[in-house]
Amino acid sequence: RHIMMRTAPHLVHALPFVVPLNDSLRPIYGVLTEAGIRFGDVLRMAAGSRTTELPAPRRISSHEALRLSPGLRRDDLRGALLCWDGQVVDDARLVITVARTAAARGARILTYCSVLNAAGNRASVRDERTGQEFTVRARRIVNATGVWANTIDPLVTLTPSKGSHLVVNAAALGAPRAAVLTPVQGGKAQWVGATPVGDGRVIVGVTDEAYSGRILDEPDVTIDEERFILSVLNQALDRPVTSADVLGRFAGYRPLLSGASGSTADLSRHHALTDSAETGVTSIVGGKLTTYRQMAEETVDHVCALLGIVAPCTTKRLPLVGAASRRRLDALRAPQRLVGRYGTDALNVVALGRRDAGLLQPLAEGISTTAAELLFGLHHEGALTVDDLIDRRSRLGLVPRERETALAAAQRLLAEVAA
Repeated sequence: RHIMMRTAPHLVHALPFVVPLNDSLRPIYGVLTEAGIRFGDVLRMAAGSRTTELPAPRRISSHEALRLSPGLRRDDLRGALLCWDGQVVDDARLVITVARTAAARGARILTYCSVLNAAGNRASVRDERTGQEFTVRARRIVNATGVWANTIDPLVTLTPSKGSHLVVNAAALGAPRAAVLTPVQGGKAQWVGATPVGDGRVIVGVTDEAYSGRILDEPDVTIDEERFILSVLNQALDRPVTSADVLGRFAGYRPLLSGASGSTADLSRHHALTDSAETGVTSIVGGKLTTYRQMAEETVDHVCALLGIVAPCTTKRLPLVGAASRRRLDALRAPQRLVGRYGTDALNVVALGRRDAGLLQPLAEGISTTAAELLFGLHHEGALTVDDLIDRRSRLGLVPRERETALAAAQRLLAEVAA
């Protein structure tokens, strides 16, 4: 977090988190939660993050808690715990920005390709758009494919868990300015969070249940999972959130390392490196998106050691594409919404609208995304399809109604660029 807030200040922002002190959190658990939060603050200080970046945690009054999150239940609110963390507002933007930064340093980025098998110093790959097969050669192959890792190396053992999220109208929670954390009753260290992400949206999740079925590219949120999430969240709210307030749903899998525990909530989020004596492939498994940089550093250092290469790591101080000082970002002559998504590249997005100002207008009423952003995805971010534009370069795909509204504009832009 400390490093990401410096290498990607346009994508990672400080966000307050509120833990309501009410009947859903017994006093003893309130004390334990506060102890955990304060220990986290010790780690913040050890990392070197200043309180001007992430303020120290504290107890706040019920009045202040309601100011930050007006939808909280009032009848038994004793106050709240307030803490701060770094928020990756848009994980899709982070992934794309990391890929672009790698490309700027000489990496080749291939999409829509499947690895058929990997061994030794080569991998057989198929272009899923054309069906063409080809071979990629390298001094060492790294398998970093998450829950699909054992399709490349069968010796990798994972216990996937499924996480489900709901996209909720922020007005249903009183348009909160802070994330709200509510404990799962009887669950060990399990919480449901409601996190504001801008554009009048709050993302609520996550369940963390062991998953043993087939790994799907686009898993669904089941009715039972939605009911569970809302039932936990509503313990903290004055007005219950219902399915009518849910604008969209999405789910995914976490590649947790296998362990003896029967609950995936108890499994470590740590990662591990393995070298296959059978295939010669190095696999990096476990972890989570927000530890990507540490995982990458350890993996590349490990491979360099295997190959006898001396290559000092620069990732701790390497800015991602679009990064700049907070002062410079605030001074950019571009809408702050674009600065928060593209950093200094917001100027390049704005430049696309110089000849046609309509490109800088929202695609439709109720949608903040502009045609210029989709065009930037085509010209600078490797988008090849409508799905890339709507689902992988923006967040429009999270809300079916917005996706449907934006579909025609995305198809038109793609056809114009192709022509």
